[in-house]
Amino acid sequence: MVDVPPVVLDRASGTPLSVQLADALRTATVEGTLRPGDRLPSTRELAVALRVSRTVTAAAYDQLLAEGWAAGRRGVGTFVVGTATAAPARSPVPPPAPRSTPPPIDLRAGAPCLEVLDRSAWRRAWRAAGDVRPDVGPEPAADPGFQEAVTEHLLRHRGLAAVPDDVLATAGTSAAVAELARLLPAGSRVGVEDPGYQRVVGALRDAGVTVVPLPVDRDGLVVEAVPSGLAAVYCTPAHQYPLGRRLSAARRQTLVARARAEGWWVLEDDYDGELRYDVAPLPLLGALGPDVTVHLGTSSKIVSPTLGVGWLVAPPELRAALVARRTATGTRPARAGQRVFAALAASGDLARHLRRLRRELAARRVQVVAAVAAGGVRAEGDPAGAHVLVPLPDPGVEEAVVVAAAERGVAVDGLGRHRTGPGPHAAGLVLGFAAPARADLVRALPVVTGALRDARARPRQEGRTGL
Repeated sequence: MVDVPPVVLDRASGTPLSVQLADALRTATVEGTLRPGDRLPSTRELAVALRVSRTVTAAAYDQLLAEGWAAGRRGVGTFVVGTATAAPARSPVPPPAPRSTPPPIDLRAGAPCLEVLDRSAWRRAWRAAGDVRPDVGPEPAADPGFQEAVTEHLLRHRGLAAVPDDVLATAGTSAAVAELARLLPAGSRVGVEDPGYQRVVGALRDAGVTVVPLPVDRDGLVVEAVPSGLAAVYCTPAHQYPLGRRLSAARRQTLVARARAEGWWVLEDDYDGELRYDVAPLPLLGALGPDVTVHLGTSSKIVSPTLGVGWLVAPPELRAALVARRTATGTRPARAGQRVFAALAASGDLARHLRRLRRELAARRVQVVAAVAAGGVRAEGDPAGAHVLVPLPDPGVEEAVVVAAAERGVAVDGLGRHRTGPGPHAAGLVLGFAAPARADLVRALPVVTGALRDARARPRQEGRTGL
């Protein structure tokens, strides 16, 4: 067993202690302080060393196990697995044997619902995509068939009128944001929703941009709180991630007006935009302000991340700058995924898939809301998308629910992992329901119900411990 590197836990932070600990161990692995094959202390030993509850260390280990950074071997311990960037193992400790227990049922948000994907249609699209001559050279903008497919998709499903030349292919939303960030002047500041999509936060910071957290409430991004001097504002107006609200019509107008007046870009991530179950979505920011908005979409959530493809619609000068940078650096999205998406759209299979997807996710949402209510809590969020927010009294209760569910084989995500800024934050679960098979979802929901019921008493029992 190795000594754990010094870990500093900020008890005054709004970020749960288990999240801070998991982040610290993950960083130590990437930096090589912990190496693949190292055996970590037991949760009890680590809790004593850090002077925290064992609930904290167990939750951190569960997160690392779920992410694949660590692996457990019954009766032996927990071992570092790490990533390809980690240094080679420094000891002859053999790799841990595969766990005999089944993988957890994943109720975290952000994954697609593959159960409704017609595998015959999937195979037909790949055959059609492969029935073309190999490319002679790169295409930095997009495959023409993909541009036509996205243009039709945006018009039919999102009400955005565009022409094929308006569309650039991307490798997904966070990759597109990273590309856009590298076009900004040095020292630029970009506002992001808080809580929000942490992969985009990471992409911005990796590009050298200063991230400015922006508050969100029941009407979406609080536009009045956006400071001056920003280069861009990133938001998810269709279905805010992770709170699940849509940006109000008044705030959409104000956001576009401020962008025009102050000279910054609006990066509109159309997260869950195709997945509403009550009324038609509000007009896109890309339709209200096409001169200041970059509209971003992806196939990852509505089809599969296998395609590795998304799209953006932007003003001509910004598209030209992106194409020029791609040409100069030799980077561009692969055309295979673009052609599969285009084939799905051309055959009508994409539209049929979206209809099945909406029906399935709407039914699953009803199940999830009922299970949460049985646990004594009311789920929040618009009737849309593939996740709901389950508000909880404080971060300690949040951690308790996450740990209790994990112990019974269900992975759930706390709201704390979606926070960007410091300070006290609201607590809750971000409960996804797209990834598991329907049978697994049915098995997992009673676990969530039980964890919520148990946690309702814990603030009174454990509130004095500071957890």
